[in-house]
Amino acid sequence: MSASTVGSVRRDGNQVFVPLEVMERVGKATFEASGCSAEEASTIITRLAGANLRGHDSHGVIRVPRYVQWIDEGRQIPNQTVEVLQDQPSFAIVDGRFGFGQSIGEQTVDIGIAKAKAHGVAMTALRNSGHLGRIGDWAERAAAEGIVSIHMVNVRGSLIVAPFGGIDRRGSTNPFCAGIPMPDGDPIILDFATSLVAEGKALVALKGGKALPAGSLVDADGTITSDPTPLYGETPPGTYPDPSRGPGALRAFGDHKGFGMNFLMEMMAGALTGSGTAGALGEEQARPFCNGMFSIYVDLGAVTGVAPHMGHPFAEEVRNYVAFVKSARPTEPGGEVLIPGEKEKKVMAERLQTGLPLAAEAWDDIVATARAKGMNDVDLG
Repeated sequence: MSASTVGSVRRDGNQVFVPLEVMERVGKATFEASGCSAEEASTIITRLAGANLRGHDSHGVIRVPRYVQWIDEGRQIPNQTVEVLQDQPSFAIVDGRFGFGQSIGEQTVDIGIAKAKAHGVAMTALRNSGHLGRIGDWAERAAAEGIVSIHMVNVRGSLIVAPFGGIDRRGSTNPFCAGIPMPDGDPIILDFATSLVAEGKALVALKGGKALPAGSLVDADGTITSDPTPLYGETPPGTYPDPSRGPGALRAFGDHKGFGMNFLMEMMAGALTGSGTAGALGEEQARPFCNGMFSIYVDLGAVTGVAPHMGHPFAEEVRNYVAFVKSARPTEPGGEVLIPGEKEKKVMAERLQTGLPLAAEAWDDIVATARAKGMNDVDLG
């Protein structure tokens, strides 16, 4: 089927390519019309589109309709400022008050960065945040300030992952992230869900996007499948797919090892922060959705004793090890060994040229949401 272009959005069969500036303009206007301030609306869509730019479509603009729905339902509250419940020299306990994670995450990480710069190391415990989006954003933000960081996240009120050896839902996708700053280059960012795939990837597949890896889900009868449908069940007309409705569940990556990490995220980000775990017997439906995040920050300059402008032996050691790893022979002829975050850089360079690739149905959902908030066809062009 030949490609066609409507305005600056290019449609090619069942896929569309949306220029970054178009997506940011449409998204910002949509969130403003939903009650977010101009600054917060810009922050939300910039971070969502930034996830797409890096190839993390699961945490990208496909979530615009769902975020708007959550505003309408009161599940996420625009324009919130964190409440600091405990403020100690090297740690803080913070309540996000169910605000948008794109705002709450920035505020919390900035607290951690400031404390690490003052004391060398710091910790933040965030509870009751709205969806924090791509957790790599927070590691990148810390790395830009010369801070090594580790972030553990759980999702209270979201039961969509089965434990290793089980069928029934007992946890969520619970991401882990770490960032290593490089004083003279891009940071190294490790960022992954502890489920085999993020829920957003299942949503992308359900909407006609990239298919899921084999064995990503387990159906209600114990059948292992890559079909995302069991996660959502039937979607009533006029509603958006809801992963809480389906009879199946996502599976943890790496069998018992991945499930062990998934479980650890509940302990650290859910129980330790005070945010609460994904569920407990008899309480599954009583816990409203939120993210908890336990974060550790280490000031690189304080640990190495070397000011950033003087060069870091740490950075030299990291560069040498990166070169050593990448010198390994690839398993496929013409292939390449990549380190964490390297693929994202390659994808970003490509998508800045081509636009954000979306399944046509996903883009149509975004357009429908924008129109429902008062945008017209000219605005969407």
